[in-house]
Amino acid sequence: MKLTEALEILRNRARDAPRFAVTLACGFTPLHLQTFLRAHLQTRLPARSVEISVGLYGDITGTVENLTLTSGDAAAIVVEWADLDARLGYRHSGGWGPSELMDIVMSAERAVERLAQGIRRAPDSLPIAVSLPTLPMAPVFYASMHEASSAEMKLQEAVIAAGHGLSALPNVAILSGQLLGEQSPPGSRYDLKSDLLSGLPYTIAHASAMGNGLAELIVPGAPKKGLITDLDDTLWNGIVGDAGVENITWDLASHSQVHGLYQQLLRALAEQGVLIAAASKNDPELVDQAFARTDILLPRDRVFPMEAHWHAKSVSVGRILRTWNIGADSVVFVDDNAMELAEVGEAHPGIECVRFPKSDDAAAAGFLRDLRQAFAKRQVNEEDGLRRESIRSASELHRAVEDGQSAPDAFLAEMKARMKVDFEPSASDARVLELINKTNQFNLNGIRYGETDWRNALARDCAFAASVAYEDRFGPLGKIAVMAGYRNDASLRITTWVMSCRAFARRIEHQCVRLLFERFGVEEIEFDFAATPRNGPVQEFLAAITAGKPPFLLRRDTFEDNLPRLFHEVTIETPRSFGAAPTCG
Repeated sequence: MKLTEALEILRNRARDAPRFAVTLACGFTPLHLQTFLRAHLQTRLPARSVEISVGLYGDITGTVENLTLTSGDAAAIVVEWADLDARLGYRHSGGWGPSELMDIVMSAERAVERLAQGIRRAPDSLPIAVSLPTLPMAPVFYASMHEASSAEMKLQEAVIAAGHGLSALPNVAILSGQLLGEQSPPGSRYDLKSDLLSGLPYTIAHASAMGNGLAELIVPGAPKKGLITDLDDTLWNGIVGDAGVENITWDLASHSQVHGLYQQLLRALAEQGVLIAAASKNDPELVDQAFARTDILLPRDRVFPMEAHWHAKSVSVGRILRTWNIGADSVVFVDDNAMELAEVGEAHPGIECVRFPKSDDAAAAGFLRDLRQAFAKRQVNEEDGLRRESIRSASELHRAVEDGQSAPDAFLAEMKARMKVDFEPSASDARVLELINKTNQFNLNGIRYGETDWRNALARDCAFAASVAYEDRFGPLGKIAVMAGYRNDASLRITTWVMSCRAFARRIEHQCVRLLFERFGVEEIEFDFAATPRNGPVQEFLAAITAGKPPFLLRRDTFEDNLPRLFHEVTIETPRSFGAAPTCG
């Protein structure tokens, strides 16, 4: 991003939008860094007005320690060597002789520990992005520049150890030095003239790269949910129908290591909860035989569905999307054939089509890294591990009903469904926020929350929240729904309600409403519904149970008169004395 572009973004922001307040802690004059950070955050948060406050010049530690008092939405902490000891920078003349070196090291170690303690004391609900030193140290070492001296290594060790400890905190993210090195080469980061004249040590290019990286840590992009792969000349080298099952390869000896690395990556993605499917114009029996090979790195049970036949790839992709019940914009399609990519992309707008680098080893490293980045997430939770099997079981459920094996009531009665409802979910539960911020179809209004926003919503008078976990004879789904709102006299107002698409067709939504009436003893429920491009399922449900149109208001007697039979065994994890919001006038 150029500086003029950043300024244009900030000029065009919606000034009356809700504020997104960020504290920027650094020891230098931020100038362009502040501008770029605001602009990069603003592009990620178009419905907010990003504001950045900075601490006192030269007092990064004081700014960090004051985070305990902040009511803001996030913080960015930018540490440079001069913040740890002024003699490691160029704006002070405190001595670079051998006699001062040990004192510099000890002083920096103390400063690192004080900064780390300040960060640990910050509210655990505050997202914090931390950048460790990115600029070269001043020439304080008497050893050759080619040699990493003991003193230099000791300084590096103190910083890395602190970063390692902080990275374990759930609200702290450390900026990657490796990626920053590619985007902003070390030799082009420092501007001595700017540092001496204005107190900003960064070149404009480095300030832009830093702003982008910190913004990504504070407001990370939504990860993709599924990957659909071709097989021949993609998952393996060769065409299985021509070469034979025994002659397709994916190893170093056969000069097809990239295919093996791709299999390895898909297996890793599957283990972190990414949905993996295959769409191949192929003989299904040969495909089964290929996956039966003992040396394949991607087990067959990690791939669902498997679409191997001779129909168009776009048809296969459409069936996979319907089975997964997710939008095309949440999926990556990988194929070695440009024509197949174009055909799928035209049939399914929004899907990300990526060409496999079959004959371009130079592009392979970037291909693998970009795929990993597309599915990146900070934490892998229990629900991630359940996703593939829950979709497989849901597919079996729908197929059984469609095949007429039993009527819906009879089928649901045999499912042994169990729901666990917690009316006191932790405000720091990552799965709760993940559901709210990533669910699209059964989403009451599309409103997203940051950690601070969510805590503030739960802290308001008369507020309540509930999370729902589910399992049946097909297996556990984990936490699949979140409801939140507040009570007002004899009514309940629902401001947030999301449910995973994996939980559809089980009447869980009916049970949720029944539990709200029972828990709070109200006579009517108001739903803060707002149409989004993809929340048709929740609108259809509300229209059905209220027999009306937006705004949706549901009376208890109307609901009970039209309630279908429910078969869930319900466990309330929170005692009734907790979670029942007080009556508010």
